[in-house]
Amino acid sequence: MVDTKITAVIMAGGKGTRLGNLVHEIPKPMVKINDVPIIERQIIDLKNSGIKDLIIVVGYLGDVISSYFKDGKEFGVNITYIKEDEPLGSCGSLYYLKDLVSENFILLFGDLIESVNFNNMLLFHQNKNALITLFAHPNSHPYDSDLVVKNENDVVLKFDSKHNVRDYYYHNLVNAGIYIINKEALSYFEKPTKLDMEKDFVSTLIKTQKVFAYVSSEYVKDAGTFDRLEAVGNDIKNNIVSNKNLAKKQKAIFLDRDGTINVHKGHLNNVDNFELLPGVSEAIKMINDSDYLAIVITNQPVISRGELTFEGLDNVHKKMETLLGKDKAYLDAIYFCPHYPESGFEGEVKALKIDCDCRKPKIGMLLKAQKRFNIDFESSWFVGDSDFDILCGQNAKTKTVLIDVPNKEYKSNPDYKVKSLLEAVKLILRK
Repeated sequence: MVDTKITAVIMAGGKGTRLGNLVHEIPKPMVKINDVPIIERQIIDLKNSGIKDLIIVVGYLGDVISSYFKDGKEFGVNITYIKEDEPLGSCGSLYYLKDLVSENFILLFGDLIESVNFNNMLLFHQNKNALITLFAHPNSHPYDSDLVVKNENDVVLKFDSKHNVRDYYYHNLVNAGIYIINKEALSYFEKPTKLDMEKDFVSTLIKTQKVFAYVSSEYVKDAGTFDRLEAVGNDIKNNIVSNKNLAKKQKAIFLDRDGTINVHKGHLNNVDNFELLPGVSEAIKMINDSDYLAIVITNQPVISRGELTFEGLDNVHKKMETLLGKDKAYLDAIYFCPHYPESGFEGEVKALKIDCDCRKPKIGMLLKAQKRFNIDFESSWFVGDSDFDILCGQNAKTKTVLIDVPNKEYKSNPDYKVKSLLEAVKLILRK
């Protein structure tokens, strides 16, 4: 469990104008999904992580919230209220927290449906010695979302506004609206004034290099429109929300890249040659809509052979995420092995010519994914078009599906053979 002294702050002052008559007599966080108010679901989720001290920032029709929850005792928590007499934007009211919170506090917005293992997120925040940790994840519409740009150490470098003309490829990574904030960061607020959380507060502190992105596959979606209310309601009924919590064992569909997701063109060393196979976006979107994770596991010896740099490979993967995102599909993670044991290639990178633990059919990449996502291999699948893919899955004790390429000889013995990724995913979801 997390430190039970930590406080959670719920920003519940918004009007929710996109919900029309639903918020005529109640504030947006009190809108019910399957007969339970959104904010009550948040309180339950926080309590499940041992967090019982809450501060709720209220504004529009705030008395409805305080009359319903009172001091929180009936719900097993302790609630303090901050009332905005006039709207202070998405974070101006944080000024009032200076004397109410201890070292770190959790902050989330009152229109979110989430199921998060806050223990993991807090441990990440503490290990990074972060001023601010934001919860980030891929989503189904990165093309019209503000994107988080981070480095390999998870330091947030900037936000890429949805209003930018994106004539470039990008990683699908979005700020979900959940934060852990160190009290030291509150020195930013000199007085209560109207401010925007991302544009004013977080963006200003990025220059400290102490703003980090905690990237997770857990369920976090806002319920700010009628369509989203219906969608999250269905996900709650189907247990997808609760099952995505990383405190629970996860199921994954591990995907090879070349020949499975994109057209196989030998050692792909030019981003212009990357091309999605037919039906791939539909297949991955089906995984996204299920309770499986979509995780790429790919050998990339082009790095050790000196044919492509790490930066070049990253650009290929940006293109893959961009193309999938335009089709409303996303990957939960990408793991690649840059090593290749054989030498003798002009321009090869000597340091990468090793017999590693990650190159398929070894399972080093899968073990990294398992540690990060709490994956149960025996409930998971590996889909690929080579013997290495099938053997890798079998070595990890997953079930296996071979995409059978015409006129290609195979020695492995997969559980199933199909003609495409789409056919593989349909088979897995039926099982």
